[in-house]
Amino acid sequence: MDRYEKKMFNLAYRVVDDREDAMDATQTAFVKAYENLQTFDPSRKFFSWMYRILLNESLNILKRRKRFDDLYEHATVESDNPEETYAAAETGQRIHKALMELKTDYRAVVVLRHYHDMSYKEIGEVVGISEKTIKSRLFSARRQLKDILMRKGIVR
Repeated sequence: MDRYEKKMFNLAYRVVDDREDAMDATQTAFVKAYENLQTFDPSRKFFSWMYRILLNESLNILKRRKRFDDLYEHATVESDNPEETYAAAETGQRIHKALMELKTDYRAVVVLRHYHDMSYKEIGEVVGISEKTIKSRLFSARRQLKDILMRKGIVR
């Protein structure tokens, strides 16, 4: 748990956009992993197996909740200038809100790729689809995210 807890919570939070739900998903994923440890295939990465369980739990929470709250994980900036700090936090909040507008399937690949630096292969193992589909989904997600950010005047 010590090894994966923070990374798993971060993934869950970026998918469900709620700290309590993210904690629930993380805890449930660890319990399910423990209960189903005999189903783990040692020829695969344990990390990917755990992420798959967590992603499924996070998606289940979204299905049950069927709504999104506007929560924001504050961006930090190393600056003595309060205006720069505020501007960076504001931009981070806008990007987070734009990310939450993506379909869950698109959001998941963006989060895994850009927030967790996972390879296409690792994402494919977690999500359960081919690398080619991951690349295609990521391309579409980035395009949609750019359109959202342009529509909101965040990027040109």
